[in-house]
Amino acid sequence: MPVELAVVIPTLNEVGNIVPLLQRLDRVLAGIAWEAVFVDDDSTDGTTELLRRLAQERANVRCLHRIGRSGLSSACIEGMLSTSAPHIAVMDADLQHDETLLPGMLAMLKGEGLKGEGLDVVVASRFAEGSSLGSFSSARERLSRVGIRLSRLVTGARLTDPLSGFFMLKRDVLEETARTLSGQGFKILLDLFASAPRPLRLGEVPLHFRQRHSGTSKLDTLVMLEFAILLADKLVGRVIPIRFVLFVLVGLFGVAVHLSLLALAYRGIGMGFLGAQFAATAVAMTVNFYLNNQFTYRDRRLKGRRFLWGLASFYVACAIGAVVNLQVAESLFTLGAPWPLAGLLGATVGAVWNFGVSSTFTWAKPRPRPVVRPDADVPRFEPVRPHGTGD
Repeated sequence: MPVELAVVIPTLNEVGNIVPLLQRLDRVLAGIAWEAVFVDDDSTDGTTELLRRLAQERANVRCLHRIGRSGLSSACIEGMLSTSAPHIAVMDADLQHDETLLPGMLAMLKGEGLKGEGLDVVVASRFAEGSSLGSFSSARERLSRVGIRLSRLVTGARLTDPLSGFFMLKRDVLEETARTLSGQGFKILLDLFASAPRPLRLGEVPLHFRQRHSGTSKLDTLVMLEFAILLADKLVGRVIPIRFVLFVLVGLFGVAVHLSLLALAYRGIGMGFLGAQFAATAVAMTVNFYLNNQFTYRDRRLKGRRFLWGLASFYVACAIGAVVNLQVAESLFTLGAPWPLAGLLGATVGAVWNFGVSSTFTWAKPRPRPVVRPDADVPRFEPVRPHGTGD
């Protein structure tokens, strides 16, 4: 029987939640042809191994094991694209989302009991009439409401909860939108509405938010930063790449670090100017590299030996960028440009150089390694593995 509904569930260290969640889905989705697509970001608590075993035992369970990639939105996108089901739900693995809403959400998408062709997206909202936030603290509730108001700047939709992580959509909506999704941060629904080429017909159902069953919340300062980056990307990303904006902001912070250390070394402890300048430059460049690695290129973050190699290449790129900066500024000044303009354009060219070289070499996108078979020159057909026989 063809799969009618795919439930995409991103996971990271959720080993205690997987079996209870599947038991609940078995109950509420009885009579519906469904599959669960778990997208695991290389969990360290045994989640990956459990999912792999369940995928061997059950035909309607699959696991996508991601290594070297992370992020809730990108995990949801990969999971949704991996299924051929005409209806796709996204929900968390922590049991805070009420799985009993799924049959009704599916009926709304299919247009049952509604006029016309039904809806494009159905959202389980924490703020719709009849919903409840469960154990949300007052501070977190206020933070969510602020996020909702900011989200409406980019969605253009009358969603009561654009930050919900529990929703269902038709496959054709995904196909229309997939190539323009940013995949940044933790708020895939916001990304979906902000990226859609047309207004989406939406419905909402009230969600009674539950307490987490097992594990720990992933909400932290980095999540809020990624939310802000997503908003900025949807507002100005088509004009100026947000990664470049972050790179420049980190660079400005590095200038502040440089000047502070130069003053401390030269005026504070009496070092010679050249030595103080060298020390301040080295520290500022190291700080810039660390911050860019943590935030600007967080999806390509370098670790271990790659971190050290990246730091060395960043030093070289910035050194060349400084020379380019000086050459451009001097040439413009010689040609009669006002010194502020010459200095600004030199700094701009240097920043663009540093960004381009860093993106291309220091934080280059990893290339997939080709699989070479002994009989690679011999064309052959391979049977398609059915769902549930591997990850």
